[in-house]
Formats: sequence, C-alpha cells, structure tokens
Amino acid sequence: VYYSKKTSNKIVYLQSIKISPTMKKKEIKILLVDDEQDILEIVGYNLSQEGYKIVTASNGKEAIAVAKKELPHLIIMDVMMPEMDGMEACEAIRKIPELNNVIITFLTARSEDYSQVAGFDAGADDYIAKPIKPKLLVSKVKALLRRLKEVEGSVTENLTLGNIVINREEYKIIIDDKEISLPRKEFELFYLLASKPGKVFKREEILDKVWGNEVIVGGRTIDVHIRKLREKIGEDLFKTIKGVGYKFEN
Repeated sequence: VYYSKKTSNKIVYLQSIKISPTMKKKEIKILLVDDEQDILEIVGYNLSQEGYKIVTASNGKEAIAVAKKELPHLIIMDVMMPEMDGMEACEAIRKIPELNNVIITFLTARSEDYSQVAGFDAGADDYIAKPIKPKLLVSKVKALLRRLKEVEGSVTENLTLGNIVINREEYKIIIDDKEISLPRKEFELFYLLASKPGKVFKREEILDKVWGNEVIVGGRTIDVHIRKLREKIGEDLFKTIKGVGYKFEN
C-alpha cells in the first residue's frame, strides 16, 4: 500500500515537549495534519498500531490550535491544504515557545527541490515525499523521535559569549538584554558553532550533529539556516569557509 495525493534579561521557563529515555510509546503524541481523511486514517492507523497516541487536524489553522492544546512530540503535515497551508502553519508553530522542541516533518506529494528548500526554510526538520510505504514511514518516525531523545539527553550547558547568553535547556538566546527566539534547528546549529568559537565545522559534521545520519537533507539546508541566523543574530558572526563549512566568531 502506498500513500498518494494530489523582553528582558529574564529567562522565562515554560512547559516544553520532552521525551525521557523511559517514556513508553503510548505516551508519545503525534499530530497528523492533512485535508484528506483517508490519509489521516491510513497514516494514523499504522502509527497507532505501533503504540503512539495520534491526534489529527485537517488544515493549517486547526493544526496550530491542536498543537497548542496537545503539545505533540512530532507533527506530520501536508503542504497543500485549505485555509492555511503547511508552510504557513509550520512558521506559526515555530514561533510558539511551548513548541520549541517539537519535530515537524512534511509528508507531501510535492518533492521538487525548491519545495523542499522552502519547507526547511519554514522550520521543518524533515521532508518526506509521497508515495511512501507504511513500514518505511514508521521507520522514519522512529528515527525522528530518536533525535528528540538524543537532544533531551544531551548536556544542557549554558554559554556566555560576550553580550550573548545561550540557554541550552530553555532554547533561549539573550543578546544585550533582548531575548531572541529561534526554531529548534536554527538554535542547535547556532549552539554547535558557538560552542567552539573560531573552530571551522565541516558541512558533514554539521549535518551529522544537527540533523543526524537518519535524516537525509541536502547541503543547501545548512545554507538556509545560516542565512536565517545571520539575519537574526548578526551578519559578521558566521563566517563561510568556502568548500569546507562554517565557523562562529564573536
């Protein structure tokens, strides 16, 4: 069977999405977003058979409301939907502090390169093209959830670099007493580069440490995220080493 389809200097502590190493599958919540009921039923059935708790939404606006209420660990979302498409919904969800850690992946028939780049630019963690076999989709979901476990189990050391304070646990950045919110992947990329100022991180190392081996993304994904960081943090802080990678200089 295949799926197919046409502030201040204070750090605010909020409820966040976490997966502990001992959490059972039935405690892991997945939000499915698609305007086609048969897709919701098929995908939902296969994932519920694995023991995950499934909640659904049929468009982008509904997805935002359900995500705020349910605080899912993973969102699997279509791109082309009525009222609000997946790209807009993804951008909106990334601005909600309580959902900083949620993993978002698009499951869509649109597989063009420019569409995938737009998806990552909107804040997605992965982009899965239809059609896809149920077993493969389940494997992808398990791999994505492992990433969340690794992030929650990692060292949460705060960094202070001049006028920049990076709070790893709360995904918060304070620059000159001003709080800046970043989507999860942008934050992880920033934290990685800032953890060793002056070190050149090769592109392969960045992909491995930020996205993980189980998530297949292109090199342009790094460029998109670096561009976003330059816009939000500072153009001169992120240096491009042509043919190699990037480094952070403060």
